[in-house]
Amino acid sequence: MKKKLLIIFVKNPKLGRAKTRLAATVGEESALAIYKRLLEKTRDATEPLPFDKVVCYDQFVDREDLWPNKGFEKNVQVEGHLGEKMEDAFNRAFEEGYQQVCIIGSDCYDLTTEIIMTAFHTLDKTDAVIGPSEDGGYYLLGLSQPCKEPFHNKEWSTESVCSETEKDFERLGMSHEKIVTLNDIDTEADLGEWADDLILS
Repeated sequence: MKKKLLIIFVKNPKLGRAKTRLAATVGEESALAIYKRLLEKTRDATEPLPFDKVVCYDQFVDREDLWPNKGFEKNVQVEGHLGEKMEDAFNRAFEEGYQQVCIIGSDCYDLTTEIIMTAFHTLDKTDAVIGPSEDGGYYLLGLSQPCKEPFHNKEWSTESVCSETEKDFERLGMSHEKIVTLNDIDTEADLGEWADDLILS
């Protein structure tokens, strides 16, 4: 069986730092409450997965938060833009001997255990897998071999990220598939009814 790793990128949940675009319309307290709920959903979706998992914080490792220390490794993202952070995380994983690596964020309320399992199953037959988001980015990226191109020359947080990443794989001759498209939570328009009781202002 191939050695698998799920990388989970999160922000340390602090007032004024979480979901800034969302906070612009619902207020900082509500944005923080919503982000904490997204973290809980991400934890619930990933905890049952039968392979290694690492939570990568943007500022500092929190040993006393909602992520169990048993079942989740914890470390800190490197400095730099999102591409540099992800590239470093993938490189470390492959250097440690992992053969299938997927990365997710913590912005997708509809992400499930089954969707993540599907991504890893896809890597059994492809070099890469993408979980597209409705805004043109992606909520999941998976690789079965080291590859630097997806992390360079991208306008992060724009609608071109997913399509440009696909073009990278095509240029490199890497087989790839897309799985189900989901909605990232970035603005108030992205919210569902689940967030109604979390909006305080």
